[in-house]
Amino acid sequence: MKSYTILAVLFSFLLPQSLHAAESPKIETDIVYGHKDGLAMTMDRYHPQTPNGAAVLFMVSGGWRSKWAPPEELLFLFQPFLSQGYNVFAVRHGSSPRYTIPEAMTDVRRAVRFVRYNAERFEIDDSRLGVLGMSAGGHLSLMLGTTGDDGNPEGKDDIERTSSRVAAVVALVPPTDLRVAVWEAPESLPAYRGFPALDLPLDKAKEYSPVIHVTPDDAPSLVIMGGKDDLVPPEHGEWIDEQFEKKNVARKLIVFPEAGHDLDGITTRLKTFQESVDWYNTHLAKEAESTSAP
Repeated sequence: MKSYTILAVLFSFLLPQSLHAAESPKIETDIVYGHKDGLAMTMDRYHPQTPNGAAVLFMVSGGWRSKWAPPEELLFLFQPFLSQGYNVFAVRHGSSPRYTIPEAMTDVRRAVRFVRYNAERFEIDDSRLGVLGMSAGGHLSLMLGTTGDDGNPEGKDDIERTSSRVAAVVALVPPTDLRVAVWEAPESLPAYRGFPALDLPLDKAKEYSPVIHVTPDDAPSLVIMGGKDDLVPPEHGEWIDEQFEKKNVARKLIVFPEAGHDLDGITTRLKTFQESVDWYNTHLAKEAESTSAP
């Protein structure tokens, strides 16, 4: 569950020189989507030059730690999606060790509700929201895809009364069953002691395991695993893929046999992000029309 910044390195190998040299897109920084403990919860928005009306929310999370970074440093990470016309929102949640996985989930659900509630402001189609994350961010993305709701009628504000459902998920090397990862689990790996977020009771581990929540109305989900991943073994992908198949959820599982948790290797990196873009182009396409993918 290493830092999401691994992805920026992956993209630096992916982008053609023409994109490196392209004019930088507009970035709206520190958009406040909520507050907790007197703190503002923020996201950054990256504008595509030719919008297609859809959006991708990226979970800024590694080990359920969510850190601020200069928005320009993440630009290469998002460029392949921006070039296809997607608005990209980099979502920061309450970070471990101060905040728990349940609290992080509350944050990212609110982020989805916020973007949907403000769809007119952002000039996007609120039915075409996708989520993306790696490792812990992939876990949060799958939880969003499997536990979306139509909003809380008794919510404290209009945002809480707005749907948290998403239309497509891309999850890279995600833990899908926390029951084998939390500290008190017999199967928990020694490395997991480095992640305070996994100091979670087994009952909560079950509640926050996406593999438990699969239902037929879940978002289409692409899951990519590394066959030699010692931190999040590829079985996590297989477990949730089995559940998606049983429930007839649109899904795709890719396991790169020689890749580790970093999805290392140029060919692996190229394939990973091409598959991700293709997944969104398929499942976030405008109804009755195709997206303007080149």
